[in-house]
This record gives sequence, C-alpha cells and structure tokens, in this order.
Amino acid sequence: MATLILVRHGRSTANTAGLLAGWTPGVSLDERGTAQATALPTRLAAVRLAAVVSSPLDRCRQTLQPLLDARPGLPLHTDDRIGECHYGDWTGRKLAELSDEPLMAAVQQHPSSVTFPGGESMRAMQARAVDAVRDWNARIEAEHGENAVYVMCSHGDIIKSVVADALGLHLDLFQRIHVDPCSLTAIRYTGIRPFLVRLGDTGDLTSLAPRENTNGGDAAVGGGAGAP
Repeated sequence: MATLILVRHGRSTANTAGLLAGWTPGVSLDERGTAQATALPTRLAAVRLAAVVSSPLDRCRQTLQPLLDARPGLPLHTDDRIGECHYGDWTGRKLAELSDEPLMAAVQQHPSSVTFPGGESMRAMQARAVDAVRDWNARIEAEHGENAVYVMCSHGDIIKSVVADALGLHLDLFQRIHVDPCSLTAIRYTGIRPFLVRLGDTGDLTSLAPRENTNGGDAAVGGGAGAP
C-alpha cells in the first residue's frame, strides 16, 4: 500500500505563547515556523509525491504552501478528520494553567478515559484520524499504485495517535511519542501491517524515495526507504 509522510505544522504563534490552540481561527506560523515551512520542499525534493492532504487549519495550510509552490499541479486535499483535537473549554487556555487541572493527569497517563469539557474524547480523535489515513491509503494506492507516497499535514496529538495505531500501541501509551513542529513521520502501510520508518525526523528524507521493482511489504521496508 501507500507510504504516508505525516508533517506536523511548523511552529505557530500559539506554540510560542504556550497556548492550547485547538481549532482557534487565525493561528499562524511564527518566524521560525515560516522558516521551517520554507525548508520543506528541499527536504522532500527526492521524493515523488502523489498528493497532499491538509488539516483545514491555517497553520497547516501555511506549512504546505512552499511545497505546493515548488510543485505546481500537486493535488491538495483538505480533510477535517485530521484537524486538531476539539479541546472544548480548554481551547485558547495557557498550558501552564491547564497543568493544574485534575483532568490533565488523565490526559498524560490515561488519555483513553478523557473527554475534554465541551469537546471530544481522545478516543474519538484517534478514531477519526485513523479512519482518514486508511481511507486515503486506499484512494492513493488505487489512483497511483502501491509504491505511491503522499503527505498529510496535521497536528501533534493527531500524528502521535496515528503512530500509536500503526505500532499497535494502546492510546494510553501515545504520550510516549514525540513529534517536533515541522518534523516528518513516515509510515509504510502494507497488506500485512504498517511499518514506522521515520519518527519526528527533522533532517534529510532522500531515502524515503521508493525503490523500483520491490516485491511487497517486507522487501520495501528491508531495503531503501524502510531501512532505519
């Protein structure tokens, strides 16, 4: 099946301010985030991309814009299912303040039990994101073949929850995963199981370009792009 490159959006003004942005409109990349986005086309230069899928939020679209400018004609799709978690009443609050909330301990230690006040549960967040990935995997493979690579730009908790699913980890372990702003995480999906081939990568991704004439999932992972 397809290889998915998950891009966390570049550093945002909310990241800098220590705010839980959620779906707050108008949250943009800060100066460093803009520089990270500008570097994205070079980092992905060796990888032929079939499509790009974005969260509808501005910071993700801004992260992808330099890549889209560098590759005219690369299809861009938007999918609400990979938008940020709906944090409800916590949206826009300072993380320093939220650390004193009793629920925060559960967010860190037992996230599968958490429903944000006035928002969604973390289980629902993961389910919609994983559903989106599976739907896009099938679509990309059907349209571009099993060696196709595509990009999905999303948010930290979304990406961590997708990685946990790929690794067969319970959601309660997903906080052990870390992805920096504008880091890239690659998952190669096969008919047998997914393979995590990059996690939170902030360096060169040349080796993610698929080799020709591979013979299925294990061969693709064992050589070339899948090798650690």
